Amino acid sequence: MRVYLGVAAKQAEIPERVLDRVRSVIESAFPVPPEVIRGEEWHGRGVSLFGWSNEPDDSREPGLLHRTGDRVVGVNGHLADPKDVTRLPDDTVGGCLSAWVARDGELTAATAINRVCPVFYAETPELHVVGSRALLVHLVASERPAFDVLALQSMARQGFFLSDETPYLGVSALRPSSRLSVRGGSRTISETPLPEAAPPPASGRAKRAAISELAEALLATVEPLRAAGEPVNLALTGGRDTRILAALLHAAKVPFRVTTNGLDTHPDVILARQIAARLGVEHTVIPPAQTAQKDAVLVEHPLARAYETLRTCEGMTSAYETIVSYLPYADKPTMSGQSGETLRAGSLNLLQTDLSDKALLRRVNTTFFKDEKLFSADANEHARELAKPWQARKNRLEALDHIYIWYKVGRWQASARAGSLRRGDPVRPFLDNRVARAALGLDQGWRLSEEVIYRLILRFAPALRDVPIEGKPWRFAGDLRKRWPWEHVPPPSMPTVSTGGGWSWRTSPGPALSAILREQVIGHLDVLEPIVNPDEVRALFAGPVVTKPGQAWHLYTVSTLLTGLYPGKEPEGLEPVPVSRP
Repeated sequence: MRVYLGVAAKQAEIPERVLDRVRSVIESAFPVPPEVIRGEEWHGRGVSLFGWSNEPDDSREPGLLHRTGDRVVGVNGHLADPKDVTRLPDDTVGGCLSAWVARDGELTAATAINRVCPVFYAETPELHVVGSRALLVHLVASERPAFDVLALQSMARQGFFLSDETPYLGVSALRPSSRLSVRGGSRTISETPLPEAAPPPASGRAKRAAISELAEALLATVEPLRAAGEPVNLALTGGRDTRILAALLHAAKVPFRVTTNGLDTHPDVILARQIAARLGVEHTVIPPAQTAQKDAVLVEHPLARAYETLRTCEGMTSAYETIVSYLPYADKPTMSGQSGETLRAGSLNLLQTDLSDKALLRRVNTTFFKDEKLFSADANEHARELAKPWQARKNRLEALDHIYIWYKVGRWQASARAGSLRRGDPVRPFLDNRVARAALGLDQGWRLSEEVIYRLILRFAPALRDVPIEGKPWRFAGDLRKRWPWEHVPPPSMPTVSTGGGWSWRTSPGPALSAILREQVIGHLDVLEPIVNPDEVRALFAGPVVTKPGQAWHLYTVSTLLTGLYPGKEPEGLEPVPVSRP
């Protein structure tokens, strides 16, 4: 994981006390043990750029602070081709990254199309501050933490941000495909709109041509893995998103092996075994641990869970989510299907069965201002204002597609994935800048039909044409034979099998855990009052077991943030909490 911070003076030079402040607060903002942090600094006329990493050395290219001509360049994330460092901050390069460029009198930071490697910014009377961690920017720009409580209505409502706001007063997130530049002490921000999708292709030849750019972009993401020195480990299921990655690695001739979690009778294992056999790769099955049935489990105390989530995700992900815990950095090549919904018009569109204008608008509204009774008038008005630009879009499929990129990927995943980035920098083909750009250029309805991802699988690995998919059938396949008898029709899907492991302490928290959540939220209701309806919150926690655990966790996370859980000392002496099976 790499962390960057740039400081630019509005006049003259940066005071030394500011540079000392930067050096003193990095341990609070970088969620790894202090002893593994190493840093570099560059200082020019009126501009400083800092970089830190928990990577054991500077062997990953480009280096932490890469010198090129009169500039120094930082890459948060990775470039598909490290030589493209000389092109930055060009937002058309391949990779999953944000770029940081400094020279005398000039500082630039830029996001890629999905801003999953974020840029945050703030200003003071004397400085512009720009960084890859929102808390770091805030601690440098402010003497003490101060929160934007109204902005937190989105966190309390949905568990992530549906805006460019952050929990920290005066700190904003840079939008997708945007560039922030400070020259001569003045800041400008430019933005490139997301691509407008082309009309759906009308023939087989046109379809093949339309997906060529996307196919080439996907192949480019895995090209560097040929030199990895060991096979890529791919977690493979019976679903769509990891299947295309197996086909992609096969087409690119990248050595890989696959692992699948489950019993031999589960569709994931059955189908993954077929895929591995067709592609001629090693397949390892990891069976679930077989334990005696217990009537209760011990879970981490919510305060400890919230502390680690706030520390890692900076108050921009709910403690309801399970964040990948810290492990020492490793450069072993791994891959998963994260954000594969980009190839299928985004998760919000995929939730829809009714594609009428009215139903899609309702999805937009629900995304921004659901559960209005639970929130204050000010919070609801703020949410409605955030929704207005998206409500105004006539193309509802496009609106929901872009909301997914802006917020589900660019805010929720951007903060949540910080946990896994501490362990390494895995290749995520669906998060690649060129892949996302090419996908967004294809008609949303066509992508939503799943024909695009299916055609890509067959293009990369024709041998998989007769391997069924798990779960729901391919959306486009329903009346394919009736319309075009000569077309290949996918085989019937394999129904998902219940494993009996559906119970979760997160969704069935029981009375003991509910009591702890209640004590924090109701006991500190005053800090939430600007954004909630107190009577409705009390009603939410009225029973012995909270009925909406996700909502309870969101409120709990915001409450612990506002009452000063982090930054600060890690809580000690917290006993695990027993949660009984219902």
